Order: sequence, then structure tokens, then C-alpha cells
Amino acid sequence: MYERSSVSELADSLRQELDRYSPGGKLPSSRALVDRYRVSPVTVSRALARLAAEGLVVTRPGAGAFRAARAAAPQRGDTRWQEVALSADAATELVPRAVDASGVLITLAAPPPGVIEFNSGYLHHSLQPEHAMAAALARAGRRPGAWGRPPSEGLPELREWFARGIGDTVTAAEVLITAGGQSALTTALRALAPPGAPVLVESPTYPGMLAIARAAGLRPVPVPVDHDGVRPELLAAAFRATGSRVFVCQPLFQNPTGAVLSPARRPEVLRIAREAGAFVVEDDFVRRLAHDDAGPLPRPLAADDPDGAVVHVGSLTKASSPSLRVGALAARGPVLERLRAIHVVDTFFVPRPLQEAALELVGSAAWTRHLRSVSTALKVRRDTLTAALRTELPELDLPYIPSGGYHLWLRLPDGTDEQAVVSAALRAGVAVAPGRPYFSAEPPAAHLRLSFAAVAGPAEIGEGVSRLRTACDEALVPAGPRPPGAPLPPPGAPPRGAS
Repeated sequence: MYERSSVSELADSLRQELDRYSPGGKLPSSRALVDRYRVSPVTVSRALARLAAEGLVVTRPGAGAFRAARAAAPQRGDTRWQEVALSADAATELVPRAVDASGVLITLAAPPPGVIEFNSGYLHHSLQPEHAMAAALARAGRRPGAWGRPPSEGLPELREWFARGIGDTVTAAEVLITAGGQSALTTALRALAPPGAPVLVESPTYPGMLAIARAAGLRPVPVPVDHDGVRPELLAAAFRATGSRVFVCQPLFQNPTGAVLSPARRPEVLRIAREAGAFVVEDDFVRRLAHDDAGPLPRPLAADDPDGAVVHVGSLTKASSPSLRVGALAARGPVLERLRAIHVVDTFFVPRPLQEAALELVGSAAWTRHLRSVSTALKVRRDTLTAALRTELPELDLPYIPSGGYHLWLRLPDGTDEQAVVSAALRAGVAVAPGRPYFSAEPPAAHLRLSFAAVAGPAEIGEGVSRLRTACDEALVPAGPRPPGAPLPPPGAPPRGAS
């Protein structure tokens, strides 16, 4: 981690000094920079490469680095004609394909320096298996044929690994390797529903999936979720009312509620989908992020589906790194050929070096150790955040504490302006995710989602909650608070008042 920091610091220093040199002027030699800044030659090389990528310097092998000539200011044209071009077809579309990516960007955008990151959907770098991934990538690059073209469906060994993770009823031939879970969901929805069609979604649900549906011209129809997952009677009613042929769900540690589809509801969901002649897209996105106290996990729905109703989506990204974008689609029957065709048209194939690196990673002893370590760390962080909320913010309702995943879902007091709380939090130095983007229709209340995976550790969680307390003092509507010190429900407990 020190080396990466040194590269950034050296690049910043050199960037500030560039005005000392005229365009074309030569910068000090690499050896001189090593001596002046007391860094390694590798750090100097990487810092100069960063400035070259920014167009600030030009490196010439054997000659050194030179300040780049000033680029001419780009000429600005008149792009207002695009407003007409982009909207001209909207009148003929059943569902306009305008996309609101704000809910996704909130979890992807890095907050300003000094702001505590409760809004991210990825592991903090200290929780990522960086050394294991670097070693896997180095080994993968030396594999015979590693830089050649892979099979369009993916490497057979990697398909086999994903198939084993789903269950003994799924074979490698029924798996396609994709560029992460988001890509897999995009392929699935494009394959299963024509533009203008309704698609049933959990409510609340993952904003990225709602954005995919709307970009494809689909109509997301919400089906409410409680502590046991999607409600079967409402799912059946939604199928009858809409004629939909697709239902997208996250049966394990659902985003954002953390709910797990109960054993009693699992066969009901499959039965209802089969009777409707519909597909269930199972987004199994955090199976590898169960906490220490999770107990045995239920099998994926796809493992109990011999009839091909379930299209399964899995990914390595959440459990490793946002840049290890390797996922899988699993399906059986004629739909597999349609998924394969759309996948090939969209991406050709996932780069072979990345697939080889994924194979090296998951086949190493370091991967098993990493999963155990993350399981323990996430439980500690979850418990730290839960305890801090109970002490500092008892008026925020936390109806369910999940035993997996990386976030908590909080309900704000009735009448609260959700965006006012989010804005006040950012001013106080903590970034949180608003609840509105998680609903495809009008939300029943204001919510926040707090991630405990992207922060540095328990101490930063405590500081983040303290800052959120400051924001809530500014923005919350006075309401009847939970008595100070009142206990929160244990992990996996149902919401208060739930049947």
C-alpha cells in the first residue's frame, strides 16, 4: 500500500513542478528523481507513466522524460441538436429508454477526501485479497495460451468451478462466463423480455438492476419484500395482473434489506413462476460474503429447479475486488442458446488473462483464507455499526440485521426529507446512500442504506455514525425515538410487528 501511495505523491509533486520547464524541456533523469525523492526506480517509472497518460509529459526510451507541448483548446461545437435526436423516438416507444443512473453512481463515486464512505458496494482495500490477486495475475500471465482467444462461453475449468458452486444439478455446459454480475443481468433481461414488457422486481431492490431494465425499455413492477423475502401471494397477483414472464430476485442477503428467502417460500416462488410460464432471474451476488454467525446457507434456487425456470447469476467481484469483473450465467434449456447469442454479440468474450487469473485465485489456498477472514471482519463491522446506531441514533429504525452481505437498511422517521439527511451527512463528512433509488415506484417511507464494508475499520465506523448523528440533528423531523439503550433485534430477527 505504501508503494501505491508513493506513486501518487510523486506524480503530484512532479505535476506541480512542470511549470518550471518549457514545452519540450527535459525533466530530471530517473536516477536524479530517485535520489531527490528517496523512492524506488519503479515508483519513478510509474509516476512518469501516470503523467504521460495525462498528456503532461512525453517519455522517450533512452532519452528521458520531457514536458509535453501545450495542447490546443478543443473547439466547442453546438450539440443541442442531440436533444431532438435522442427524444425523437420516445413518442413511439412503449417505455422510453431514458436511464437514471444516479442510484448506481452513488455507490460507485469516490467521496471527497476526508469523507467516510458508508455508500460503497465494495470491500475496503484492506479486506481485498490484493496479494493473492497479484500473485494469481502473475501466474495467469505465464500460462500457455493465456493471451490467446478464449472460448466464447468461457474457460471450461472456470465454468466448472461456477457450476460446482451452484449445486450438483448444474453442469459446466450450462454456464457462461460474463464480465461481472451487472453484465450477466443485462444479458439475462435482454434475452428474456422484449422492449415494453413488464418485469417483476423486489421492492425495494438493487438500483443497478432497475437501470438495466429501463435501459432495455422494460417496465419494472414492484413486489414487496419482508423479513422472509418476497411475498408469494403478492408475486402471484403481480404475475396475474401484468402477464409478466420475468421475475428478478436476490434470495440470499437481499440488497438492500438483507432478507433471506425463507425455506417455506422457496418452493412457492418456483411453483408460482412455473404456473405463470415465467423465468426467475436469481441474482446470487453475495453468497461468498456470509458472516461468521450465518450458519449453513440455503442452496441457490437454481439447484432446486430441474425445469429450467431459474436463470442464475453469480459473480466473484463482491468477494474480491471491483476490478475482478468475472461472473457467470447459468441456465438450462432453449433459453441458454439465446443467452449465449446475446452475450457473444455484446462482448465476444471475457478477456482470457482475467479468466485465467480468476482460476488461479479461486484454486489457491489464499482464497479460502481470504473468505474466512472477510467473514469474520464483516461480522465485527456489522456488530460495531449496529451498536453505534443503537447508542447514537436510536430514532432510526433498523428492522433487520442480516448475517451476510455488507450493509444495513434503515428507515427514517415519518415525514423526514430523505435527501436533506443525505446532504447534511455529506456536509458532516459521511457519505450515505439514499433509499429512493431502491424503489421502482413511490417508496412507503424514507430510508438510508449504510455499508460497513468500504470503511477502514471499526474506529472509522464509530466516527462515521457520530458524524451522521450531527447530520440527523440538523435534518431529522422530531419523532418518537426508541428509548435510549433499547436493544436492537439479533441478526436475522424479523421486523418488529411482522407476522
